[in-house]
Amino acid sequence: MTSDLKRRLADHNSGKSSHTSKFAPWRLVTYVAFSDERKAMAFERYLKSGSGHAFANKRLW
Repeated sequence: MTSDLKRRLADHNSGKSSHTSKFAPWRLVTYVAFSDERKAMAFERYLKSGSGHAFANKRLW
């Protein structure tokens, strides 16, 4: 979750995160924007769950 998508993507591609640097370069395939931060956090939490992974694999990427 971020409020600055371009910066977040640049950070991932520049190696600022040890967890994501080994998979660089990253490219944006899908993004979802929310006007309510609580809903965004809930959706991110859902995507990290088992059923959320299945949903994302089938519908988002």
